[in-house]
Amino acid sequence: MTTRTRRLDELPFTRRHGRLLVGSGVGWALDAMDVGLISFVMAALAVQWNLSSTQLSWIGSVGFLGMAIGASVGGLLADRIGRRQVFAVTLLVYGLATGAAALSTSVAMLIALRFVVGLGLGAELPVASTLVSEFAPRKVRGRVVVALEAFWAVGWLLAALIGYFVVPVGDDGWRWALAVGLVPTAYALVVRIGLPESVRFLEGAGRHAEAESIVRDYEAAAGVAAPTGDSGEPDPEPDAPDAPRRSVWEAGLRRRTAALWIVWFGINFSYYGAFIWLPSLLVAQGFDLVRSFEYTLIITLAQLPGYAVAAWLIEVWGRRITLAAFLAGSAASAALFGLADTPVTIVAAGMALSFFNLGAWGALYAIGPELYPTSVRGAGTGSAAAFGRLASIIAPLLVPVLLDGGGNPLVFGVFAAAFVVAAVAAVTLPERARVALED
Repeated sequence: MTTRTRRLDELPFTRRHGRLLVGSGVGWALDAMDVGLISFVMAALAVQWNLSSTQLSWIGSVGFLGMAIGASVGGLLADRIGRRQVFAVTLLVYGLATGAAALSTSVAMLIALRFVVGLGLGAELPVASTLVSEFAPRKVRGRVVVALEAFWAVGWLLAALIGYFVVPVGDDGWRWALAVGLVPTAYALVVRIGLPESVRFLEGAGRHAEAESIVRDYEAAAGVAAPTGDSGEPDPEPDAPDAPRRSVWEAGLRRRTAALWIVWFGINFSYYGAFIWLPSLLVAQGFDLVRSFEYTLIITLAQLPGYAVAAWLIEVWGRRITLAAFLAGSAASAALFGLADTPVTIVAAGMALSFFNLGAWGALYAIGPELYPTSVRGAGTGSAAAFGRLASIIAPLLVPVLLDGGGNPLVFGVFAAAFVVAAVAAVTLPERARVALED
């Protein structure tokens, strides 16, 4: 008798899948908007509050400290209480904290609230990708998860637009920009009511009637007749509440876990080190605040085609080669950006970096959930994301030191080297294209 998860795997992509993708993607975009906004806030506060590079580094890094903790805890909670529940709670946490950050009266207050924001952001991202990958049909799973990750570019573009049009309007422009972060608070209710819980999680929790109802809804949306009688065969996995807990470091999983952690560390280090500081680095090169925000907006636009190409290639080349290729392209682009010294070369190299870097992010989120069985899928993706967040904490703090040591060429040379290491690790990951999640 076929299992519920296999019934989901064999369905065509329908509007119901699309609603799940968009519903999760909006939350993803709101996350990106929040992370992106802080780069513009940093550039504005450097002028308005006369902050040192050390203070700016902590404003940029502390959120990632919260994200490291949130990613680890969120993944564990998702395996225990459900994907949807954690998704909604994290949106609520970071939305309220971002709105409160708009009222900050000191650097210490802003740093403290950015940490809380990070807790919510870090927990939400791996949970959303896990939920979407568990519903996506097997033949297009990678493409669907890359499409989810593409919402990150939408959110970062929104951040760039808010940074360009809102932040420079006056001394309180950055406050109004952060106040937009209250939007996820309302959206958390939509998530809680409108998105389904993972069928795989429900089966593991012994809630078979709920799982069957959700699968039948998706079959009805696809025009596929549900099996007659009791079709509630769960997957043959030790997912029952009283089964022994599995580990991402057990035999058979530890090599892929180590490689995945290295990729996450390298891509976080280079991406956040570069893009959190980008507007401030442009100001330091002599561009005024508005011009630096304009260049950042243009560079950000290249993220969207990067995702589109990655979404196509991931089902043609496979996850592993697509990820490694985009990481290699990111390395070359970072090296070129470090040498760029005119508006044309800065924008061109920056757009190439956006294109390849965000395409790599899409492939990474697609491959992660496919590496683990259901019982540790949330923990596997969450722990890798948490380890990667350590790099996103270190990188913004390291940028001022590297700038003093060798300027932009040294900064982006280090980022290029991190991308190369990540690309090598990506090649060692197993290929899971068109393979059922539990196989």
